[in-house]
Amino acid sequence: MGDRSAFFYGTLMAPQVLHRVIYGTTTPTPIQISRLKIVPALLNGYMRHRVRQCDYPAIVPSKMPNACVRGTCVQGLSAEDLWRLDLFEGDQYDRVKVRPRLLDESGQEMCEIETETYVWTDKEVGLEEGEWDFEEFRREKMRRWVGGDDEEYQEVDEAVRESKDPTGGRGANGHITTKLEVKNKNEEGLLRSAV
Repeated sequence: MGDRSAFFYGTLMAPQVLHRVIYGTTTPTPIQISRLKIVPALLNGYMRHRVRQCDYPAIVPSKMPNACVRGTCVQGLSAEDLWRLDLFEGDQYDRVKVRPRLLDESGQEMCEIETETYVWTDKEVGLEEGEWDFEEFRREKMRRWVGGDDEEYQEVDEAVRESKDPTGGRGANGHITTKLEVKNKNEEGLLRSAV
C-alpha cells in the first residue's frame, strides 16, 4: 500500500477509470482494490467546469466565498500510481497541494487532510461555464472510458509498453508482468553464462 493520496473530482471518481489508469485494467484483483481507500470529500475554494468538447472536467481557483467541489479522496496511492496519473492528466493540469475535507458515509465532515489534486492551467477559454455532472458522465459516457483501447489511456499505455515506467513494472498489470518475466529470464541467462 502506498503512502500517497489525491483528490479526484471528475472521471477518476469512477473506480473503473481509476483502476484502468493505475492498474491497466478495469477489473483489478481483490488485493489491488483493497490497497486503495476511497472516501467522499469536499474541496473549498475551487469551481469545477466542463472542458470544451470533452467528457471530463477541470477545476480552477474561485474567488466566490462558497465555492466548493465534491469529489473523492483516494488514499494508498504509490509514487508509481501518481506517475501514471500525471501522464493521464496531461499538460493542461498541474498537480498541486490542497486541503479537502473528508466526509463519512452520512455526508458529515470528519477531518481535513493535505493531499494533491489536478488543477487546470491551460487557457480558461477551454472551459465551459456550466458545472460538469458526474452522474451524467456515469450514465451516458463512461462506457467509452472503460473499453480496452480508449485513446484517453494511450499515453499511459505507451509509456508502460516502452518501459518509460520509472518503476520497472509492478507485476499488477499483465503487460508489465510479462516484460519483467522476460527481463528476469534474460538476466538469468547472463548469470549462467558468467559462471
